[in-house]
Amino acid sequence: MRKLWVTLCAATCAMMVAAAPASAFKVVVDAGHGGRDPGAVSAGGLQEKYVNLDIAQRLRTELQKRGYEVAMTRDTDVYLSLAERVEFTNEQNADIFVSVHANSHPSTSAKGSMVLYYDAAYPQSDYPSSAEMTTWSDVSKMLARQTLDGVVAKAGTENDGLVPSAVYVVRMGTIPSVLVETAFLSNRSDAALLADAAVRQAMAEGIAAGIAEYAALPFPDIMNHWAKESIMRLKEKGIVNGINHYFYPDRPLTRAQFAAILDRTFHFEEPAADPNGSCQKLANADKGSAKPASGVTVTSNVYGGSGNCSPVPASFRDLPVTYWAYETLMKAAKLRYMDGYADGTIRPDQPITRAEAAALLDRIVGSKLPQTTKSFADVPADMWASKAIGRLYAAGIIGGVSDTQFAPSRSITRAEISAMMDRYVNGSQKP
Repeated sequence: MRKLWVTLCAATCAMMVAAAPASAFKVVVDAGHGGRDPGAVSAGGLQEKYVNLDIAQRLRTELQKRGYEVAMTRDTDVYLSLAERVEFTNEQNADIFVSVHANSHPSTSAKGSMVLYYDAAYPQSDYPSSAEMTTWSDVSKMLARQTLDGVVAKAGTENDGLVPSAVYVVRMGTIPSVLVETAFLSNRSDAALLADAAVRQAMAEGIAAGIAEYAALPFPDIMNHWAKESIMRLKEKGIVNGINHYFYPDRPLTRAQFAAILDRTFHFEEPAADPNGSCQKLANADKGSAKPASGVTVTSNVYGGSGNCSPVPASFRDLPVTYWAYETLMKAAKLRYMDGYADGTIRPDQPITRAEAAALLDRIVGSKLPQTTKSFADVPADMWASKAIGRLYAAGIIGGVSDTQFAPSRSITRAEISAMMDRYVNGSQKP
């Protein structure tokens, strides 16, 4: 792929629950057409490719004024294929994609602004979308609404509404994407607006204002999610964070991410010089269960074995000191909340299962919960995590995937862990 010009604003990074640091809100701005592809042409000879580039450049300036990062697919009059535009966007680790266009219609009476987005409720079999864009459908629609409102309010054009579309750049990417049709070059009055530099500036300001409204939303990807309230309550308490601008509620949670959530909830402190004290305290919480899967075991004592706790390693070979959750994971290990694997790893980025998450939380709070249990059809009484699952369920902290199934081996999602921790933090049970 040809080299493309990119403008980057300075990013202020802060460590998040996720393995990657947060960054400033980042927008890919795409000026439609270009080079040998002029796009639509007005009766007076105004070519869309120049209109698009001018508005896109103005939009970049407006976004940078707001402190956003901007990456331009093109900053000169060059031709790029649709696939190249999407490929470039996928490389940017951006938050949204906005493509700038001017419209055209066989009827010269058609006029106004509209915004296109991919809507999973209206799939077209001949034009399938990427899996990511199907997931982002509702979020793209939200972005489209904010953007359209901004353009119409600032530029004074007619509002032609939102348009579910299968155009390539809004259905084949990996982030929320919209295509803004600013006005119609085929309409005499609209073409006059697009020929006016002041109107093009207003259009850029309107798009930027809409993006700013969208960027101010807390986690746009949870607006219609079942766990929204739980996620927002925990966010306000500083217990969970997003990954850049989004929460990704249905992604599996990793071992490191859960350790960070527990640390933010219970404020891990370095244990006393004798780590066996922590070990014995946990041992008293749940004796007699069968040994759990590798990597979940805290000590043999906890699960009914005998003898002293095994020593906590000074380090794990897959946990460099530069890892974002290094200190949290080492404290969790020293406190005997989380153990490593036999091969000397702790596997921080490995998804954690529903049973493992229940067991880890139970090791901290289990002794304070009612010692009644509930069994699930897929959690036999002799399963290593059965008592932990039962206690948390009886206390109303964790639920099954149905009345009879817990799915202990399934990876727990970021939304599910938020619901579990919200029930604990904001429920009657306190440490």
